[in-house]
Amino acid sequence: MKHIGAVQAVVTAGLSDREPTAAELDAIEQEMPVIRAEVELLDAQIIALDHTPNEVDARRIRRASRKVLAARLAAANLTVMRIPGASA
Repeated sequence: MKHIGAVQAVVTAGLSDREPTAAELDAIEQEMPVIRAEVELLDAQIIALDHTPNEVDARRIRRASRKVLAARLAAANLTVMRIPGASA
């Protein structure tokens, strides 16, 4: 029986072998306010899980939820303004 193997070496690097491009880093930087707000919301939810939730926990979660919504709105507005040909 004859084994079939690749004749050429792999030409392209694997996805895990490359560094992020400048465009990818810029996209991550644009998303950071949303990411930070979501982490703050998650922290508030984790704190509330640690004990019986009280009014302070509820306010903390509501405030964090509003921050997430505001950050998402700001990110969406930035995206719309950056689309070529879009009227702002």
